[in-house]
Amino acid sequence: MTAPARPGADGAVFGAVDIGASSGRVVAGVLDDDGLHLEVVHRFANGAVEVDGHLRWDLTGLFAEVLTGLTALAARHPGVRSVGIDTWAVDYGLLGSDGALLAEPVAYRDGRTASVVDLVHRRVDPARLYAVTGLQFLPFNTLYQLSAEREGPLWPRVAQALLLPDLLACWLTGERRTEATNASTTGLLDATTRTWSTELLEALGLPLDLFPPLIQPGETLGPLLPDVARRTGLDPTTTVVAVGSHDTASAVVGVPAEDRAFAYVSSGTWSLVGLELDAPVLTPQSRAANFTNEGGVDGRTRYLRNEGGLWLLQESLRHWAEEGPAPDQDALLAAAAALPAGGPVFDVDAPDLIAPGDMPRRIARAVQAAGGTAPPTRAALVRAVLDSLAVAYARTTAEAEALSGQRAAVVHLVGGGSRNALLCQLTADLSGRTVLSGPVEATALGNLAVQARAAGLLPADLGALRRTLRAGLALETYVPSGS
Repeated sequence: MTAPARPGADGAVFGAVDIGASSGRVVAGVLDDDGLHLEVVHRFANGAVEVDGHLRWDLTGLFAEVLTGLTALAARHPGVRSVGIDTWAVDYGLLGSDGALLAEPVAYRDGRTASVVDLVHRRVDPARLYAVTGLQFLPFNTLYQLSAEREGPLWPRVAQALLLPDLLACWLTGERRTEATNASTTGLLDATTRTWSTELLEALGLPLDLFPPLIQPGETLGPLLPDVARRTGLDPTTTVVAVGSHDTASAVVGVPAEDRAFAYVSSGTWSLVGLELDAPVLTPQSRAANFTNEGGVDGRTRYLRNEGGLWLLQESLRHWAEEGPAPDQDALLAAAAALPAGGPVFDVDAPDLIAPGDMPRRIARAVQAAGGTAPPTRAALVRAVLDSLAVAYARTTAEAEALSGQRAAVVHLVGGGSRNALLCQLTADLSGRTVLSGPVEATALGNLAVQARAAGLLPADLGALRRTLRAGLALETYVPSGS
């Protein structure tokens, strides 16, 4: 993957640490006069595991993988200028007064927040929550997790909370800050002022200094700790630069759009579907439609709705592999594509589909709840998943337009789902819009682009930056059938 650079880049090297809920990677970005060349130098698995009755992330293990990846980066590309970190949103680690992690972070798919949602809403009316934060209701948003945390045994020992990419960055640099795009997913940031909401923190009984001060994408957090530089072989002058540390924020930077008239689908474990706006939409109609207003790079608003994602397929494949030989994913996708259109669809956002478990059985129930017949074969179930995701993508794009008043002439589908030709074509057919798929590594591309821009080696204007990225990418085009 390449994207042309400004003259004088001279082989500048940047590193992206990009960790999703099912896997992570460390990616080198080499910027020269021919473009920005991406190379994955280390991949590793990720997943929540049950510990002490809760689903938890092995963040300590993930940090070891990050160090392994940075070691590979230094060995292959001496002279790395900076590193940027992005992960999924809403989850955090709790630190004690000595700065040590009190326990491995609880994962957002854990069911502990079910008992506190009503408590939170008694303290702050949901309409007021939306008016302040602009966030769609999701039971695992950080404010609900923290409200559950207050009832737990660790709370008396908590000195500070760091969102996961900020905690990894702290372990690299010793510096504690909260990157702004990820802060916007907590339900504790004011969507208008883009500062922590004293009103909400006080209403929920949370310390005003629970999270460190904010840092904006493109700002330098600090140099590597001497021990980190020694262990990885990176130059001690290598810095950690804040990027869109919510992976979707970086992915949206990596959308190779020609102008502002675009919608995006960041299709991975989750699907993030929406528009990029200059200001949040905080109307009652927007709240009723459960749209969210998250912070983007350069103060933009990512106006979107979380929809179900490839988790539905991933978890089904995992379950089938437990039952017998692991299924051939490519063969299943081909068989699904051969099935006729008009099959059953279901609500990809059904709460029953969030947790790990027997996903095929739960999908069959969701299809039946929608009035359909349970898929008789694995291929039919895969087709139902892809049809249902495409329905959600088309519906959400149209609703985002109607609620915001901003038109989207094209849909950019990025991330892992961009490799699924059937999903891309279904999205084009159902939305009635041209779909441009790619890049797969949009998140890493956006992460690296923000770092290179901070170094003065890519255009400062976000639109010009995207056009520069687009020039070096090979995108697939899907037009609505019959067009």
